[in-house]
Amino acid sequence: MKEIKKWSVYLICPISCFYILPMLIRDTGSAMFILLGVVPVLCFANGLYYGLKENKAMIYSLLVGLLFLPTIYLFYNSSASVYTIIFSLLSFTGAMIGKGVLWLKR
Repeated sequence: MKEIKKWSVYLICPISCFYILPMLIRDTGSAMFILLGVVPVLCFANGLYYGLKENKAMIYSLLVGLLFLPTIYLFYNSSASVYTIIFSLLSFTGAMIGKGVLWLKR
C-alpha cells in the first residue's frame, strides 16, 4: 500500500495530461499544440522531478507509456501510438537528468 501511494503522487501529472488535456482539443491546431508542446514538456518536467526524488526511473517511464496507451483509443487514432514511445523516452530522459543532478550535488 505504501508503494502505491508513492507511485500515485508522481503519476498524477501524466494521468491528468493524458486524460484531461485531450478534452480541450477543438481543432487540429490545438491538438498539435497539446500533443507536441504541452504534454511532452510536462512529461519531461515530471520525469525530472521524479528523478530528483526517487530511484526507479525505468519503471516510472514504462508506467508513463502504459498510461498513454488507452488514450490512443479514447481520444486519438492509431497514428498516435508513436507518442507512447516519445513520452516514455522524455520521462526517462528527465528522470536520468534528475538523477544526474542529484548525483552531482553529493
